[in-house]
Amino acid sequence: MTVAAVVLAATTESALADADGLPAVRRIADVAWSGGAVPIIVVAHDPAGTVAAALAGAPVTLAEPAAIAAGPVGQIIRGIEVAMDEIEGTDAALVWPARVGWVGPETVGSLIEAHGTQPAEVLRPGYEGERGWPALVPVAHLELLRSVAPDRMPDGILEDVAAAGGRETVFELGDPGVTHDLSVARRDLPPYTGPSVPAGGHVHEWGAAAAEVPEDAPLEGPALAPYGPADLRSPARARVSQGRGRRAALRAAASRPRCPPRRARRPRAGARTAPRRAAPWRARPTSRAGPAG
Repeated sequence: MTVAAVVLAATTESALADADGLPAVRRIADVAWSGGAVPIIVVAHDPAGTVAAALAGAPVTLAEPAAIAAGPVGQIIRGIEVAMDEIEGTDAALVWPARVGWVGPETVGSLIEAHGTQPAEVLRPGYEGERGWPALVPVAHLELLRSVAPDRMPDGILEDVAAAGGRETVFELGDPGVTHDLSVARRDLPPYTGPSVPAGGHVHEWGAAAAEVPEDAPLEGPALAPYGPADLRSPARARVSQGRGRRAALRAAASRPRCPPRRARRPRAGARTAPRRAAPWRARPTSRAGPAG
């Protein structure tokens, strides 16, 4: 079972909005990964490369948005399709507006686990009787999404999907972040009343893989989803594309057989190790008589 996270930012400003000291999309990406969502797709305009810079080091694919005429539903479809291209067999996607930045990883894990028992339903988190975000949408509902009018806003999109046969279930998870967006300061959020672990009972070791990465390890930028109209010649996208190429080359090189390493002579203390010459032979030493002393 693979559940992606599709983060939707209408503008560059909304993608980079402050979320307690982090750009909104970066905080959401970290929470989605901690909760078990994979792959993580961020759909956002990034003409200056600032969104890519904010996502450096996160396991994220940055996707160019669909045409504006496609409307909000077009951006949702774009993100889901990129996720399906990233990982074959993706079952569902957490549709996640970038303005909803206070959701906790426990909520993500609970929705993913609920999808395992209710794979055909749209799942939404609730807080005190109000529907919230992110919404888990099965990829089987793509055709229903394609039938939604482009002028429909996110809540209306899910209403139309439900009316067309995509049954919706709401889970009260006690997370105020699902209904309170970044316009509310984190310190002003209502109390969290949900479980400290996913409601399904299985305890995930959130962030365990991150603990194995050295703190001084170099950061990698986000991957870049292929898309025809995107301007791949911009410096930021060129750097991202080159980064992926270098990683692929390193993986290929690692798979090739290697010769046994030669034992290197250890230099004496205080001596400099000279660089190796490129000549295919070594010149024979000659002796010269010095001046008479």
